[in-house]
This record gives sequence, structure tokens and C-alpha cells, in this order.
Amino acid sequence: MTDTELVEETITFVQETLQGAEGGHDWFHIQRVFRNALLIAKDEKVDITTISLAALLHDIADAKFYDGDETIGPKIAGDFLKSLPLDTEKVDHVVKIIENISFKNSLDGGSKTRFNSLELQVVQDADRLDAIGAIGIARAFNYGGFKNRQIYNPEIAPNLAMEKEEYKKSNAPTINHFYEKLLLLKDKMNTKTGKKLALERHRFMLDYLEQFYKEWEAD
Repeated sequence: MTDTELVEETITFVQETLQGAEGGHDWFHIQRVFRNALLIAKDEKVDITTISLAALLHDIADAKFYDGDETIGPKIAGDFLKSLPLDTEKVDHVVKIIENISFKNSLDGGSKTRFNSLELQVVQDADRLDAIGAIGIARAFNYGGFKNRQIYNPEIAPNLAMEKEEYKKSNAPTINHFYEKLLLLKDKMNTKTGKKLALERHRFMLDYLEQFYKEWEAD
């Protein structure tokens, strides 16, 4: 099986598995991350097949839709990868990327003895890019609506000192999520290309928030 066939087989698996998924974590999210990863990878000395498979499988079972269980996604991905003609080392690498890609793992208490690789950095940047900018704003409010969260509540201040488990259980208004995650991602990008692409999206979010508060206050 060629690398192209491996990727095509994985795309089919992901599309079938994510049918009916929440709009911010559906196949189109995966597709955007996959494209972002390939774009970033052009300027990095990385294994494209590993990046492609990890980008495609990184949200195959997001923990937030499985009562916070972070083992389900890596297991589903690992079982699928083992059905393909891949060496054990590559399977393990992709699974480790999936286990370590999440923003919440960078929070206090969630970053000890973490795995790292250039491939992880590329896929992580690609995923973080989809969490910011116009798409990131749309995804944040889509998920907030999915969880029936408030759009904004001036009496609930963002919590900038959350640890991993507290972050996972948060039900704060969606606007708070900008300060608790989205606006922090620009400075957490790993690659030169990722950092460059993040700047424009970050500025867009700042402009959006400025307009949001003006409309909220009828200013």
C-alpha cells in the first residue's frame, strides 16, 4: 500500500467515524487541520506520512465527548493503524502525537514527562490554527451552543490559573474561552510558519472582541 493509499484509507475511516459529530469537531475540522499540517510541513524536515495520519486521526474521539476519557481516541486510532501495513514505530509515533496534542496538556499538572517530536509540533500548530481566527470563533460559539453555555456573562471573570482537570470541567461562558485558551495560542505555536499564520488570526480575534463589547454595551 502506497503512502497515498494509506492516507485515502484513513480519510475514509475518519469520515465514516465522525458522521454526525459536533460541527466544530467534525470531518471538516479534520480536513482543515490536515491541510494546515501539510502547509506547515513544507518548511520542516518531518515525515509527511506520520503528519498526515496524525492530523487525520487526532480528533477521532475527542475526550470532551467521552466524559473526559483521554484514552479512547488513542485506542481507536491505534487499533485502526494496526490494521494498515505500517511498522510499529510509526504507529506508536502517531498515537503519541494524538495523546499529547491537546492544549489542556500544557496546563499546570498536565505537562510532566510529555512526549515531543517535530511531527507533533507541526500537527499541534495545525490544530491550534483551527482554534483561532474566524474559524476558531465560529467553532467556539458552536460548541458553546452545543453545551448550552452562556455567550457572555460580565459577572463571571475568565479563570487564567486553571489546572488541567479544572479546565476540562469548566462550563464558563464562551467569551471566557477566548482568554482562557484562544488568545494564548499565538504564543504557544511551535513552528515558524505556524507562528506567522497565527498572528493574523490572533489580530482578528482581538478586533472581534472589541466589536463584541461595543455591541454588548450599546456603545
